[in-house]
Amino acid sequence: MAEKEQNTDHRPNETQQKPKITQGQTLDQILEDPNSQLIDAKETKDKGLWVVTFRTSNGKKQTYPRVNPSLHPVLQNKIAILEKTKVSAIKTQPCIGTRDFPPDDMRLRNWLFDRYHTVAKTFGFQNYDAPILESETLYTRKAGEDITNQMYNFVDKDNYAVTLRPEMTPSLARLVLKAQRELLLPLRWYSIPQCWRYEDISRGRRREHYQWNMDIIGVTSVAAEAELLSSIVTFFKSVGLKSTDVGIKVGSRKVLQKVLEPLGVTNEKFAPVCVIVDKLDKLPPEEVANQLTNLNLSNDVIDTITKTLTIKNLEELASIVGKDSEVVKELETLFKLIEGYGFKDWIIFDASIVRGLAYYTGIVFEAFDREGQLRAICGGGRYDKLFSLYGSNKDIPCCGFGFGDCVIIELLKVKGLLPDLKPKIDDIVIVFNEEMRPDACKVAQKLRDQGRSVDIQLIPKKKIGWCFSYADRVGAERAVFVAPDEWKQGKVRIKNLRLPDTEENKDKKQMDILFQDL
Repeated sequence: MAEKEQNTDHRPNETQQKPKITQGQTLDQILEDPNSQLIDAKETKDKGLWVVTFRTSNGKKQTYPRVNPSLHPVLQNKIAILEKTKVSAIKTQPCIGTRDFPPDDMRLRNWLFDRYHTVAKTFGFQNYDAPILESETLYTRKAGEDITNQMYNFVDKDNYAVTLRPEMTPSLARLVLKAQRELLLPLRWYSIPQCWRYEDISRGRRREHYQWNMDIIGVTSVAAEAELLSSIVTFFKSVGLKSTDVGIKVGSRKVLQKVLEPLGVTNEKFAPVCVIVDKLDKLPPEEVANQLTNLNLSNDVIDTITKTLTIKNLEELASIVGKDSEVVKELETLFKLIEGYGFKDWIIFDASIVRGLAYYTGIVFEAFDREGQLRAICGGGRYDKLFSLYGSNKDIPCCGFGFGDCVIIELLKVKGLLPDLKPKIDDIVIVFNEEMRPDACKVAQKLRDQGRSVDIQLIPKKKIGWCFSYADRVGAERAVFVAPDEWKQGKVRIKNLRLPDTEENKDKKQMDILFQDL
């Protein structure tokens, strides 16, 4: 039998060289996705064939070996751009999952943070902060939480295991323990830290985010939870949201605990059970059941968990665990306080809310958009055992919540509630010529001393049209002209740029004012 003739033709062939797909999407799909990014491209030994790697819109890498760019013009263009980028000094895009905040975005962030600060101060909370770099041991709990695997952790040059904080509550616990003897309980503390988690990117989820934290320390009663829920509703109202837009689901880990204790589910297993149950809206039910089975729970116990999570009102709960049980009484008291605050229409009881962090011990809650388009807006609950976990000789009752900046911005965008935040200053000082610049500096300084925000024309020899255009761009309320004729009289000319050109405003639109009267 004759030997098969070897193929010595190394020219690219569409049939032979069809790219191998290493993950779900085809190359064409990746090229059509505006959020995908070509991060690497190398020519192989076979001339004309390349290995290309993309970062997909969800943050994962996807590689295609032996691709012929000449058959994909879009890819050809991307490779050309990438090759140019390689020789530039820096990459201009931020790291995947992170954000830049140029002035337009910073104004929006400041607007949101101002509302966080205002609500916190309205409720008598004090602001605090802590280093973004923490000891890794603060977060390495053993309940199977996702957060443990999502840390940006490393060993530093002093050989310490450290991490960028993935959440703020352990830092809060550390601060309180450090100054425990000097602090008088109860405490009302709040912060807006930046947190870091290495996780898949999706709508409203990034690898860094800012999170408004409000915590009450030293109060055992559900009056603390009611106060926190009231602050969340107050915030929602302050940004224009209504109870028809947003709701808050309230549950308690004690519900599951009460049902599972007689079935032999120990405290050691209970926290991991809650961590898994919290994934019900993220994983298929079969996968959740699988993970519960891996904890050596019987099918009967798993069925009991599933049924318990469907309880939707306190009457049904009372019929199962008894109307005199601690958890029923706690929840009934909470709902009476909610009614007293006047935001009952925002609140729903839902036994399936357990939250994904192991340290929660009692009432838990999550805010959600009624249309169900987004992930949880915020969430929190009671954590009475965290301080003893970190070495306190006694438990310190606590409850709190975390409220991220990403989901709420997405929701306000959908609802058309984002403010139009244009740049704004009080005055722009316009210099007639360079000889008059020292005088213009004197004018600018006097205005600034009065607390006004003042820009000054820095580029010389600009025509008046350019100055007015610049004044409009920076949002100046007034233009203050420093020119020879007026200055000889000790005056400056002021033009009110935002006043309408009407007969009524004629005398106010433009006026000459003595420097001493500025």
